[in-house]
Formats: sequence, C-alpha cells, structure tokens
Amino acid sequence: MELVPTYATEPGSEGDDLYIRCEDLFKIYKTANLEVVALRGLDLKVRRGEFMAIVGASGSGKSTLLNILAGLDTPSAGRCYVGGQDLLTMSSKEMVRYRRRQVGFVWQQTGRNLVPYLDAVQNVEVPMVLDGVPPREAQERAVRLLEMVLMGHRLHHRPEMLSGGEQQRVSIAVALANNPPLLLADEPTGELDSVGADTVYEVFRTLNKELGTTIVIVTHDPDIAARVDRVVAIRDGRTSSEIYRRVRFEGTEAKVSHEEYVLVDAAGRLQIPREYLDELEIHDRVRVILGEGRIEVLPDGRRRVRPRGAAW
Repeated sequence: MELVPTYATEPGSEGDDLYIRCEDLFKIYKTANLEVVALRGLDLKVRRGEFMAIVGASGSGKSTLLNILAGLDTPSAGRCYVGGQDLLTMSSKEMVRYRRRQVGFVWQQTGRNLVPYLDAVQNVEVPMVLDGVPPREAQERAVRLLEMVLMGHRLHHRPEMLSGGEQQRVSIAVALANNPPLLLADEPTGELDSVGADTVYEVFRTLNKELGTTIVIVTHDPDIAARVDRVVAIRDGRTSSEIYRRVRFEGTEAKVSHEEYVLVDAAGRLQIPREYLDELEIHDRVRVILGEGRIEVLPDGRRRVRPRGAAW
C-alpha cells in the first residue's frame, strides 16, 4: 500500500476545489422536554488539501460539526457533502465504509485512540487488518506512517511507555492507516505541553504537504492562527469570521501576516463581532446603506454614538 497524496473529486462542484461543503446545517438535541440547538444554519466550505482550524467558545457547536463530518452524528437539517458524498443520504453500510476509509479521527484523550496492550506498529495495523489488508503490507505501511510522524524510534513501545505527545503522534498514524483523504482532530494538543503541541502541529503540516490530506482541527489553542492556513470561528451555531494566514517573500525573507474577514452565509446573514455592536450600542436593528462598492451598517439613529477613541 503506497503512501500517496489522496484527493477526491466532488460531482457538481463546477470546477471549484471544494472537499467539504455544509449548507444551512442544523443540529437539534432533544432530551425529555428540552431542546438544545447546537448548529443553527451553519455554512462551511473547505478546499481539498487545506490545513485549517475551527475555534469557538464552549457550546458554540464546533465539536458537533466535527462529529457530523466524521460520520459520528447526523444533522437534523441542511446539507453536508464530503468528497462529493451527501452524508445525510448515506445508508448505514455506506456510513460504515465512509468512517473506515474516507475519514480519520484523532481524539483529545490519547487513551481513546490506542489499544493499551498493543505496541505502536500493532496499533497502526489494526484499522488495516479490519479492512482486509494483507499482514505484511499492513506492517510495512504502519512502519512508514510512524516514521512520518517522527515515531520510527518507538515502533515496538506500548502506549504506557510513551509520553503524551508520542501517544498522540501514534494516534495520528492510526487515523491515517487506511489512507483517508480527510483527517479530523478534536483538541489534539489539549493534554500536551507546549513542546509536545509544537511537534504535533509540525507533524500535521508535514502530512498535509506530503500526502495532500485535508486536515480540520477543532481547538482552543490561542496561537492556532500561526500554525494553520485558515481559522474559522463559530459563534452560536454559525460560522462568524475567518482568519487567513498569508506568506509573502521580500527577497529571501518570509513575511507572515493574518487577514480577518466576517462571513456572510447563504441566507445573507452577517455576524458582526460583539465588541463592535457594543461600541456602537447596536441592539435589535440597524440601518443598511448601499454605497459605491460598499455596504454600510449604521446604528438606527435613536442614540448618539461616540466615535471610537473620541470624548463627548
């Protein structure tokens, strides 16, 4: 089994390079007489081969979204396509095949990713053996993957003999065992120190470049914008803003900058940052004016507004 870049083609993508497309996605959890809306009309697009992160406060819906993309949860309404496959219309058999071959998942808790009585090579072999890969081929691929995640020197160590960062790197190799085009990670560095976290992100970057794997990470890491190509923020169950990492060269010196955008969803909804609304005392309504090449969002005029940094 070769370690080659994995790309997929989405039918009807009209020539774009999308691998994930979520449109007006809702997820409602019902318990007794209580309803919790985790996602409320979320839109998301992820390009094939992208390395990006999703951030948001607890309860914002980011982990729910990741579980839907992993095939571990089902949305209540909307549309969700991954690699051209509609996750809402898959049969149970198709979903099992999707989870086994099309997506890899890394949990925050390293104990959920690894079998404690198996060594590193054996752990990586498990998904391949379950998928019918011949033993010799599975072993060779497991060794190559462990070398890619910088664990070639710990091939025959069980999880208890590894540090937290080393366990997580083995977990990444396990998630990639069946060569999935998509890798999802839920707080993969949440239990690691800064050195371990840096190494894990370096491994993600290497795998993204060498295998072409699309990588989506959910995290609270405050420095995530410097580690990935794009950060999408979720607020109240909808995507609200995104930050792009740009690299330009001045001679031989690389200059890194970050550009932030507020997102407009398919219904035309715009999530204005809360601090802007508070500064202008905007509450339940605004005036929207179409100008030349721009749209202005203004307070409704009932209150005087103090310009930023000015005194009354």
